[in-house]
Amino acid sequence: MNEYQYDFVIIGCGLAGLSTALHASKYGKVALITKTTIETSNSYWAQGGIAGAIGTNDSPQFHFEDTIRAGRGLCNSNAVRILVEEGKVRLEELIKMGMPFDRENGKIASGLEGGHGRKRILHAGGDSTGREIVKFVLSFVTSNKQIRIFENTLVHKLIMNENVCYGVQAFNLLNAENITITGNSTFINSGGASAIFQRSTNPNTTLGEGISLAYAAGTDVESMEFVQFHPTSFYTNTGETFLISEAVRGEGATLINKERNRFLSKDHISELAPRDVVSKAIFYELQRSGDKNVFLNLSHLNPEKIKQRFPNIYNDVLKYGIDITKDFVPVAPAAHFMVGGIKTGLYGETNIHRLYAVGEAASNGVHGANRLASNSLLECIVFGKRAVEFAINIQSPETSNLQIEHSILKIDETNRKIFIKTKNEIATILWNLTGIVRSQESLGIALDELQKLSNNYVTNDDEYYSGRIFGLLEIAKIVTKGALLRKESRGCHLREDYPNEDEKFECTIIQQKYQKEKYLAVN
Repeated sequence: MNEYQYDFVIIGCGLAGLSTALHASKYGKVALITKTTIETSNSYWAQGGIAGAIGTNDSPQFHFEDTIRAGRGLCNSNAVRILVEEGKVRLEELIKMGMPFDRENGKIASGLEGGHGRKRILHAGGDSTGREIVKFVLSFVTSNKQIRIFENTLVHKLIMNENVCYGVQAFNLLNAENITITGNSTFINSGGASAIFQRSTNPNTTLGEGISLAYAAGTDVESMEFVQFHPTSFYTNTGETFLISEAVRGEGATLINKERNRFLSKDHISELAPRDVVSKAIFYELQRSGDKNVFLNLSHLNPEKIKQRFPNIYNDVLKYGIDITKDFVPVAPAAHFMVGGIKTGLYGETNIHRLYAVGEAASNGVHGANRLASNSLLECIVFGKRAVEFAINIQSPETSNLQIEHSILKIDETNRKIFIKTKNEIATILWNLTGIVRSQESLGIALDELQKLSNNYVTNDDEYYSGRIFGLLEIAKIVTKGALLRKESRGCHLREDYPNEDEKFECTIIQQKYQKEKYLAVN
């Protein structure tokens, strides 16, 4: 058992983890932990861009209003104000550091996406914004002697004592080594959980481990019923999928059905309506037609501009024999972003002392009932800095009398196979019963099916995949239970038996292990 001591312990190497680590390195030594490699994160694969009101015809106030509108009454207005105002400053700092955002005529280019009233989406590498920002920030992180990156390291437990977090226990896959990493502050920046659904734009590792770690330790989790489904994920008969960025529709692509009709127009819906609106419309169109997909049409757009603007999407789709500049592109919705997560305050702080959450793993109120496109990368760089600034003002914990009960973890290959099988079973249950449109009946069946899976296993605290099975089932139940409790349709939570918003649910739903759910009014 190797033991390490750091000032900051950060779980997750997406943009939330990297930007938090970079800022924390100014104040102490940082352990940055990822279960895979630096390149495997939602941030790395984010195509669309990063939103920011830096244009001359834009303002943080306009950005604020668009974000509040998309959140359907559940945004924390203070959090949104912080996001748009400090976000502008953070973006300007990135630009001064040399971040190579795409330019037109020498000026930083801005695009339009659904729900935005102004062109404020910054891109890099065309449709590779997440990758380019991660690579850029990573170049500073890897050269920073204050930061040590632990790759292929599985965090399986938070070190807790009297509602204080002292770090993590982990297992290094490469050398089968058990590790204890203690720190003054611990940050869960591990991303969301959308890969628990059968169709998802996320890496298949995005299963909510950080959220389940925090939940097991006693944190509040909030708004987990709100899962944003991206309307246009590439469709194949094999189940392979990847995101077709909303920016494609921002450039003028239209959605058509098999009859080649723009089916959105009959309901007076724009291709750039908020994602929940477009996903719902596609869902009902597929129900009507019995088809598996609809199509994106770009054939009326300038082909050279499309190739230049979306080089990766063009090449990825071309591998399937489809030229997006002239062929219809098959698409269908897929789980994309976990709006809810670990409940935090305005500085990433949780109800556990010295434990913080930033990025998609967190629920700080900026997204409300539905995330506005491209606000997620902005959230990472804004709240990562805020969390660090808060943490450094908290007195270091007294650890001289701390007794750590070390877990000697093993990896069992049989349990790994059971985990994969169970993951696929959960994904099917959630997609069919807790998907884009839900009901009392479907959600009740889903909870029963998930409980049956739970009854099949006996947990073993000394084996990693045994714990992961229960953690995954816990996340699936939290999402489903939240959806069952919210008896209305709001944002990206759609109930066919409660099709309208209900003012009684102008609140967030808080779930905590072994506690009755709570309803929290928003400001």
